[in-house]
Amino acid sequence: MSGVSGSANMVAAAAKMKLSADFRKKGIMIALLSGLLYGFYTAFITLGMSKGVWADWYGANTAGLSAFTITFVLAALGAALNDTLSAVWALAIAAIRGRAGDFFRCLQTKPGLVMVVAALIGGPFASTCYVIGLMKAGSIVVPIAALCPVFGAILARFMFKQELTARIMLGIGICIAAAFMIGSTGLGGDAPEGMLTGIGFGLLAAFGWGFEGCVCGYGTSMIDSEIGITIRQVTSGLSNLIILVPIFGMMDSAGVDAMGLVVQGFTDGPSMFWFAISGLCAYLSFMFWYKGNSMCGAALGMSCNATFSFWGPFCCWLVMGVIFGIEGWSLAPIAWAGAVVMIAGIFVIALNPLDLLNKKETI
Repeated sequence: MSGVSGSANMVAAAAKMKLSADFRKKGIMIALLSGLLYGFYTAFITLGMSKGVWADWYGANTAGLSAFTITFVLAALGAALNDTLSAVWALAIAAIRGRAGDFFRCLQTKPGLVMVVAALIGGPFASTCYVIGLMKAGSIVVPIAALCPVFGAILARFMFKQELTARIMLGIGICIAAAFMIGSTGLGGDAPEGMLTGIGFGLLAAFGWGFEGCVCGYGTSMIDSEIGITIRQVTSGLSNLIILVPIFGMMDSAGVDAMGLVVQGFTDGPSMFWFAISGLCAYLSFMFWYKGNSMCGAALGMSCNATFSFWGPFCCWLVMGVIFGIEGWSLAPIAWAGAVVMIAGIFVIALNPLDLLNKKETI
C-alpha cells in the first residue's frame, strides 16, 4: 500500500509541477504581449497626432500657435486624449464585467489612494514627457523611455532600502551603454532638429515610470490588477485633461485658448479614431503587464514588458512608415542594436540569467 501511495504522490507532484510550468509559461506570453501592445499604442498615438487638426497644428499652423504651445500644450493634450479614452475603455469593460462598484470602493482605501498618487506621476508627468519626446525625436525615444526599470531599481534603493547587487549594477551599466548607443544617432550634424531635446524628455518619462513602478508595487499587492489599472487610467486621463493642459495653457505668454484646443481635439474625427485605438492598446498593455507579473513573477514580467524598447520603434516603422508611407520613421542600425542590448540589460536587472537557465526544464 505504501508503494502505491508513494507512486500516487509522485504522479500528483508531477502533475502539479506541469500545471505550475504551464501557468508560468502562459504568464510569460501575456507579459510579452503587453510589450507588443505598448509598441502599437506608441504607433497609434503618434499617428493620431499627425491626422486631422493635428496635421495643421504641427504643420502649416494656420492657428498661429506658439512654440511653447506646440511643444508642451499639444503634447499634454495628446496624452490627455489617449489616457481619457483609455479610461473610458477601462470603465466600460469593468461595467460589463460587473465590477464598477469595486472601482469606486477601492478609491476610498489607502492602496487605492496610493494608485492615484502613482498615476499622477506616471500619467501627467511621464506620459506627457513621452509624447514630447516622440514629437521631437521620433521612435528613437521609445528605448530611452524603456530605461524605467533602471530608474525603478535605483529609486527602490533609496525609497525602500532595497539592495543594489553587483548583478543589478551590471544590468544598469548595460542599459546606460545601450542608451548611449541609441543617443549617439542624435549627435551627428544630420540629426533632426530637437533630437537631443526629445531624448532628454524620454529620460524624464523613464524616471516618472520608474517612480510609478516603485509606488504601484504597494498598491497592486492589495488591489486586483483590473481595478488597479482602471484607477490608474481614470486618474491619468482626468488629471491630464483638467489639470495639466490648463496649467500649460496659462504658462504660455501668447495666451493660447487651451480649452478651445481640447474641444477641437475631442471633436476631430480623423484623429479621434486613432486615439481610440491607441487608448485601447494602452489599457490592454497595462492589463497584460500586471496579469503577466502575477503569473510569472514581477521580475520576469517586467523584463518581458520592457521588450517594448524594440516593439515601439518597430511598430512605428510598420504603421507610420510602411502602411501610411510617412517619411522619417526608419532607424539607424545602431539604434536597433541598442534597443536589443537594452532588453538584455533589463533582463539582467530583473533576474539572474543563471536562475532562468536552471528553470528551463520546468518552463
